[in-house]
Amino acid sequence: MSERTIVHLMRHGEVHNPEGVLYGRLPEFVLSDLGHQMAARAADFLSKNEIVHMVASPLERAQQTAEPLSKLLEVPVHTDDRVIEADNLFEGKTVGVGNGAFTNPRNWWMLRNPIRPSWGEPYKEIAARMTAAVDDAREAARGHEAVIVSHQLPVWIARRAYEKKTFVHDPRKRQCTLASLTSLTFDGDEFVGCTYSEPAADLLPAPLRGKVVGGA
Repeated sequence: MSERTIVHLMRHGEVHNPEGVLYGRLPEFVLSDLGHQMAARAADFLSKNEIVHMVASPLERAQQTAEPLSKLLEVPVHTDDRVIEADNLFEGKTVGVGNGAFTNPRNWWMLRNPIRPSWGEPYKEIAARMTAAVDDAREAARGHEAVIVSHQLPVWIARRAYEKKTFVHDPRKRQCTLASLTSLTFDGDEFVGCTYSEPAADLLPAPLRGKVVGGA
């Protein structure tokens, strides 16, 4: 008899980043006050689910996002380096429209191959580490539910991997906003479907509500 298991991939909440830096794996980028509210909202949303296993990226923003749910359910958070943010050569640079790193000709060589992508960790490598982490979380929560708190690109690539879709995409069209849940359902070891929800949608800044936004 097969068992139904759900692994929720949660993106962290809003980060305090007034300079608009692509922070990537840089330390000391933590949740803003609004980000903490988002984490609390996601925790409340999941509080009645049968979550028996929790995992988070080692980065501060992911650990902080996991904390409210961990305390509410009394489920410890396991740190897993495999669900960390993607490596990116633009890390630490400002990438805003008009005066960002993307407009500087000296950086254009990094944009030469969007299929790989040439500016950072290959999509295939992200998919490999994320699916391995998801499979381990599924095994740990077999017959119940697990939560993995990660980052936008790793979550999106994991979803594409399980749905067997191309990794090549427009970053502006990722369905993975702040504190969102990409929930992967398994029947035994077989992936059977994905649902997406936004527990903190009403807390998003007005210009972002209802839109797919890029970011870490």
